[in-house]
Amino acid sequence: MKSWVIRCALLLVFLGSYWLMYQHGRSVERANAGLASAQRDSGDRLAEVIGERGARQEEHRRAQAQEEARAHAQEERTIADAGAAGADVAGQRLRDEAGKLAATISCPGTDTAAVARGQAATRAAMVLSELRDRADARAGELAKAYDRARIAGLACEASYNALIN
Repeated sequence: MKSWVIRCALLLVFLGSYWLMYQHGRSVERANAGLASAQRDSGDRLAEVIGERGARQEEHRRAQAQEEARAHAQEERTIADAGAAGADVAGQRLRDEAGKLAATISCPGTDTAAVARGQAATRAAMVLSELRDRADARAGELAKAYDRARIAGLACEASYNALIN
């Protein structure tokens, strides 16, 4: 009976040693997997930080380019508004001159036929002067609208180019 007990004890020692080797292998494998996971996570975090930094720099560059485009457009608007104001002054001067011309045409004369022709010429001059005034005012409005649209279009184009470059 003693040999049977010794054999069972040896078998238990043998099975126990295999069990311990198996558990050691599993713990080593888990440690290696944890190390690999930690390295991968560290690389992922590093790539994420680098990506975020690059994205922030790109966003800052784009915002700066758009701000430059806005500032340039504002300068263009200021120049266009100054030009429009100068054109308005010149238009007013021209209207004054046309009014003076119309007043000189209506000088009274002694001949009634000449007076009638003068009055007709005065009315015609006044109608033409009014028509020219309206055309000039409308042309000024259209020029201002065109300048604003052109400046807005150029600003939009510059902003778009800043985004895609």
